[in-house]
Amino acid sequence: MNLIYDVVIIGSGPAGMAAGIYAKRAGLAVVILEKTGISGGQVLSTYEVDNYPGLPMSNGFDLSEKFREHAEHLGVEIKAAAVERIEDRGETKLLYTEDETYETRTVILATGAEHAKLGVPGEEELTGMGVSYCATCDGAFFRGRTVAVIGGGDVAVEDAIFLARGCEKVYLIHRREELRAAKILQDALMKLPNVEILWNCELKEIQGEDQVENLLIYNNKTQQTNPLAVSGVFIAVGNVPNTDLVKGLVDMDEKGYIIADETCATSVPGIFAAGDVRTKQLRQIITAAADGANAVTSVEQFMLK
Repeated sequence: MNLIYDVVIIGSGPAGMAAGIYAKRAGLAVVILEKTGISGGQVLSTYEVDNYPGLPMSNGFDLSEKFREHAEHLGVEIKAAAVERIEDRGETKLLYTEDETYETRTVILATGAEHAKLGVPGEEELTGMGVSYCATCDGAFFRGRTVAVIGGGDVAVEDAIFLARGCEKVYLIHRREELRAAKILQDALMKLPNVEILWNCELKEIQGEDQVENLLIYNNKTQQTNPLAVSGVFIAVGNVPNTDLVKGLVDMDEKGYIIADETCATSVPGIFAAGDVRTKQLRQIITAAADGANAVTSVEQFMLK
């Protein structure tokens, strides 16, 4: 632990990679630490990306590769390491991993978020046996079969559209009377003949022996519960921020997101939060990348104090 970095970035999704690119171009001593060793974060499980400017009809994997290639082209150091603890020493921070300790003047938390779970009976037991949180990862296993998607936002509708291409039948189960997804996605969904939306419905239980066989669906208007035979269920009900690492260190909101505005500054001087992990109105690839740039600008201003 001889080198003192100007900034250590934790996470290599769009926010982390953009921060790495901006930090390197600013001449800062920077390293990106990624616990999985694979860059991209949730973007990797996004089949279609059609809203990132200049790169229409792309996909999550290709876009993630481009981010990483850009960073590596500039010479950004990227290491596979899981940060286990952060110690604030005032002028510097210590980041402890299993093999090394990193000392740095500033930290950018770009740890992102992960798929939320419903917590219904059968969910945990049948995960990987018909219960999935990633349609693009697992959809091919259900070609020609009947599946259900739980949720009403962009991801749920995108999943239903994607699955409809290969599945015989797709049920979209939503607890309200209208979807929250973007209108362009809703329009595309409504045109699909093999998709059926079950309005005002909630998943209460997932049943099956060694594979998903049946769902118990509760209609919150009729107050009736009925079985629904499916081979798979894809849960898309939002995200949970990856903030366990900094609980008790930085201020968070009631949902566990790190409180930080557009400057990405947290309640601890020298620690910044970028991307899906922070409080913000919109969590998209473009806003995560923008956060990475803003966070580095804040790092530079902080180091001038």
